[in-house]
Amino acid sequence: MSTGQPNPYPRLLADIGGTNARFALETGPGVIEDIDVLPCNSYATLADAMRSYLEGAHTRAVHHAAIGIANPVNGDRVQMTNHHWSFSIEETRQALGLHTLLVLNDFTALALSLPHLPADELVQVGGGEAKPGAKALIGAGTGLGVSGLLPAGGDWVAIAGEGGHVAFSPLNDDEAALLRYAQTRFGEHVSAERFLSGPGLELIHDALCVQAGEAAGQLSAAQISERGLAGRDARCVRVLELFCAMLGSAAANLALTLGAVGGVYIGGGVVPRLGEFFTRSEFRTRFEATGRFAAYTGAMPVYVIHSPYPALTGVRAALRSHLGEHDA
Repeated sequence: MSTGQPNPYPRLLADIGGTNARFALETGPGVIEDIDVLPCNSYATLADAMRSYLEGAHTRAVHHAAIGIANPVNGDRVQMTNHHWSFSIEETRQALGLHTLLVLNDFTALALSLPHLPADELVQVGGGEAKPGAKALIGAGTGLGVSGLLPAGGDWVAIAGEGGHVAFSPLNDDEAALLRYAQTRFGEHVSAERFLSGPGLELIHDALCVQAGEAAGQLSAAQISERGLAGRDARCVRVLELFCAMLGSAAANLALTLGAVGGVYIGGGVVPRLGEFFTRSEFRTRFEATGRFAAYTGAMPVYVIHSPYPALTGVRAALRSHLGEHDA
């Protein structure tokens, strides 16, 4: 929402996840500076975190701000799915003295960044060359984000959805056993996010522990990743293998749904940290295991995003569009 005031710089940009809030200033057209990451749990409200960042940045008055947030954005009231923050967009705008406060889903923002990401910040995992057409986006972090980018008259339209919460679909007996275990904890509906996220690594590990007659809750996601990547804990290695394979199927489903001949992009904090383990995993095999459409998905390139703060670029693009501006 905007009051139609002038559009001076600096502008506040933010990418709010369930764990961390990333802030930056756009100090001139396309110039993003003063990036800082604040832990969400250190602040009672989003407004408190925004004030803390602005005070630390010692900036002059900010009139326009845009935020990508890990949550559906439908109307004025926002209640985060994986964090306790709940706020009114308009009340927050007024409390911070902003002319404009644009709030959009974080993966919608990340999708808007895709055409602007440098090639050297993308690692391709199989497939051929991207073709003109839709791009798919999926990424595991505190939750599972899903979006897409559709070509529209020389521009792009980002999809705002909650595809991470579709029902998880097991492909084999091992994954069916994981689903049954999750249903004992969460009920009949088990979303893809339950497994394909940081907490999902813990859930997979818990299920394997219980299957072996041991107690659940032994390791954190960080410990599972560290031990699995080091290769010194067979169970943690198995967790990462299952995660990568299941993500391959989820990414293929999204690619088929969108017709993502323009490529499939993987964001979020989990996969980039897996490095070569992910490249060697069953991800690509499962991505191409689409029956009669194996050649179709087999031709699609998959890119792992290694940009440090890509969503901020997408937030910047969304704010410029909201203010009626266009890149030269």
